[in-house]
Formats: sequence, C-alpha cells, structure tokens
Amino acid sequence: MTAGIRDLQPARLEQALSARNLTKGQLASLVGVSASTVTKWCKGDQSPEAETFERLASVLNLHPEWLTRPILKSITSPLYRKNSAALKAGLAKLRARTEWGQEVAALLSEHVDYPELNLPERSFTEPEQIRKSDIEAAAEECRELWQLGRAPIQDLMLAAEGAGIIVFREETEVAVVEGLSSWSAELEGRPLIHLAADKANGFRSRFDLAHEIGHLILHKRMEQKPEDKVRYKLMERQAHQFAGALLLPAQTFASDVRIPINLDNLLILKQRWGVSVGAMLMRLHFLGLLDDDEKLTLFKRRSARWGVKAEPGDDGWAPEKPRLLKRTVDLLVREGIVPLDRVSPFLGLSANDVVQLCGLDHTYFSNPAQVVELATLRTSRTAPSSAVESIASVRVAEILAFKRGRRG
Repeated sequence: MTAGIRDLQPARLEQALSARNLTKGQLASLVGVSASTVTKWCKGDQSPEAETFERLASVLNLHPEWLTRPILKSITSPLYRKNSAALKAGLAKLRARTEWGQEVAALLSEHVDYPELNLPERSFTEPEQIRKSDIEAAAEECRELWQLGRAPIQDLMLAAEGAGIIVFREETEVAVVEGLSSWSAELEGRPLIHLAADKANGFRSRFDLAHEIGHLILHKRMEQKPEDKVRYKLMERQAHQFAGALLLPAQTFASDVRIPINLDNLLILKQRWGVSVGAMLMRLHFLGLLDDDEKLTLFKRRSARWGVKAEPGDDGWAPEKPRLLKRTVDLLVREGIVPLDRVSPFLGLSANDVVQLCGLDHTYFSNPAQVVELATLRTSRTAPSSAVESIASVRVAEILAFKRGRRG
C-alpha cells in the first residue's frame, strides 16, 4: 500500500458509495482523481494523501474521521418491499442507508436503553410451512403482546417502536422500493425497518410498515434466495396477508362491513381503520366475504372511478413518523450528554443524514426549537464508589416506554 491516510477503511468507502448512489467513476471525477485510484482505495491497495482525503470526505458529505472507523457487523440480508423492476443500485443504496441507521442507533444506545423487544416468535424455515391460519394467529398474538385489542390501531408506528423495532422513514429517491426489514447483530438481534417516505400517503405507509412487521415475524429464520422468484412472491403474499390481518382483525372488521359490499361504504371504513379500499378488498377476499368474481368486479369499479394509484381521502390520514431515535437525540442534547453541535460529528454523518435517519425537523441543527422533555435520566441503583463512577453514572439514560393506543 502506498503512503497516505492509512486509516481509511475500504469497506466504509464502498458503503458510502452505495449510500450516495455514486459509481467509482463519478466519485473519481468529483474528487479529481482517476477511477482506477478510487478502485485501489476500495480494495485497500492505496491510500489518499491528506489533502485528497479531506476532499473525499467533503464530496461524500461525511466527517473525515467516520471514514477511518472500523465498520460495524452487517445487517442480515434484507427483505425488500419492492416491485419486480427494482434496480440493483437502488437496493444497494437502501441497504447502505439501513446500515447507517443501524450505526446511528448503536451509537445512541451507548447512552440509552431502547424498549425491550416484544415480538411473536415463529420457527418457520420455509414459506411453504406457513398456513393461512398461522398468519392469522401471528397477527392476533402481535396485537395481544402490544395490547392493541381488536379495534382500529391509532398509531402503528408508535406500537412498533414501543415493541423495540428500530424504524427509519426517509425520502429515498428509489421509487421502486417501498421498504425493507432486517436484523442487527450490533443491536443484540434487534430488528430494523426502513420505509420510503417519497409517497406521502399515510394509508400506504401504514400498510408498508405492517408488511415489514410480517416479514420480521414470519420469515425471521428463513434463508434469503432472491433468485427463487416463486418463493419470493409467496413470502411477499404472506407478508401482505399478515398486514391485512394485523390492521383489520377478522371479527371486528367484518362486523363493520355492510352487505352487500360497495365502494362508498368502504370509503367510510377507510378513515376509521386507516387502510385503503384496495387493501380492504383483498382482506375481505381473504376472509371469504368476497369471491373471486366479486373481488374482480369491485376492483374494476375502483379503477374506473378513481384510477389505479389513488383513492378519495388519501390525504385523510397523515403518514405516521418514527419517534424513538428523535426522542433519544432530544434526550441526549437536553441533558448535555451530547451537545447539539457535536451530534453530527459523534455520529460521523452529515447533519442532513442525521435529520433524515432520526426523523428530526429539517431546522433541528440550524434553528433548534426548545426540546420537550420526553424521557428521564436513569438514576444509579447503587451509590457510586468513586468520583469516576459518579460521573459515568449519568451517561446512561432510558427512553420511556411508549403508550399503546387505540383508535375508537
């Protein structure tokens, strides 16, 4: 290896390229070096000089020191909420962004305790093992664990984060991917969900979140085989069915539906249950309340009246936003554990990346508002035996448990 900034971590550079959706050639042009030089950096065969290293970090909009940190353990192979046209570069970008989110959550966890993980456990190893009744039972158990009852869920995001799931929701500029889910060894096996916020539709966002929760519960122990399209489609269908069962429990939802079923009545239920008419039609078919012909007829009427991509009242349910990481940052700033101007350097990412991944207001760093008290520092259970221990004891905090609510 030639002389230069020897601490540059090649894996960090590769991850940054994916997260910024840049090719090696594009990065080389922006930094002012040859494409072969960037390739050597990524392989660890060459190191940039100090001035070039600073320019590299500036182009990537990252703190230089971040590029020298040992990379964290990789997340498990993500399950993507996508369509068949998803691009390889787009998927790589979302995976890298999720790994950044994992690292943010891991660094913040040095000072806080997140809610304990509270998910149903299933041991399926192949999707063919899962029956419809298994999906219904898993969704029902999830509601019971989260104390949601059988009424419409007021805020699914709040319930998911209260169950210990780390959720990121940001504009990804990858239109073909709605979300992904994975597991983090760095966070002691905690699950991660990354949702796209590009389409500001609260109904679709809730369903995407429920879909990813279904993957986490039903498919946790399954090997990913992306080349097996039949297997992939089956897993996607099962996650869809779980989302429907979680958001629309059989007994209470069915009792709300008027017979004969028509689109206008479902539009009313859409605002009560927070689920699109299209998703309700699929759920009614799954429950046997619509046969194949009736479902097809209603979907044709829906398309003729409203089109395929939108429904009346789509703006009636604001997209649910993650709170856990936002509250964590607020807590650490308020208590002076991490001063506001040190949050970005501490995490190693740009202020904009921190805002996006933590769900902060876009003016959080430029024009911070007064921080609202959302959590308290944990007091030491035993008296510290030394001054050093006394100082250290205030560096651990806990995030208050989320309340689970119902929408009446």
